[in-house]
Amino acid sequence: MIAIIDYKAGNLTSVARAIRHLGFECRITHKEKEIVDADRVIFPGVGSAGQAMQDLQRTGLDRTLYTIFKSGKPLLGICLGTQIILEESEENQTACLGLLPGTVKRFPTPLLSEDGKKLKVPHMGWNHITFKRLHPLFKGVGPESEFYFVHSYFPAPEDIETIIGTTHYGISFASVINKRNLFAVQFHLEKSGPPGLTILKNFCLWNGEEDKEDVAP
Repeated sequence: MIAIIDYKAGNLTSVARAIRHLGFECRITHKEKEIVDADRVIFPGVGSAGQAMQDLQRTGLDRTLYTIFKSGKPLLGICLGTQIILEESEENQTACLGLLPGTVKRFPTPLLSEDGKKLKVPHMGWNHITFKRLHPLFKGVGPESEFYFVHSYFPAPEDIETIIGTTHYGISFASVINKRNLFAVQFHLEKSGPPGLTILKNFCLWNGEEDKEDVAP
């Protein structure tokens, strides 16, 4: 069973619908035992870092996520769930989970395209990923694939070795992060069509290890 962490953030039902469409069992839950007993854990969400951290701390789910990460169990962060795995967010100067060292930064103002045109923030719409290294969750995902983004802030991990995918929108930023059993994406897998569902399916089959065999996109 795959546990989808319920911490009052948005988009949980969309993620659950995508998982069930792929043929896997899942449950949206805030109960520690159900999360700890699950085979895999998904940490999605939309909203603000400050409110999300308040809800996680109020329910004790911040400690549960730390336990899952340290256990080696496959853990997937999506959008807001990717940002608050780091130490601090510039959004409301929020202290985050600190599973990985790094900060969450706001897109600079003004944000300009290559030809000098002003870009809108939030970054909203389809964009590409540049793969930095191979990973089992990229299997079957081509370099031409596009993914759906909606965000004003982006993750900036301290350890560049954890950045396995980047995206360009005025600046290049980390859009895919991986550390052992933790895999996190800034875009919405559940809204990204076949490529997003491919990564989601790969996660549902992943054992949390980086098998270097047959993982090319």
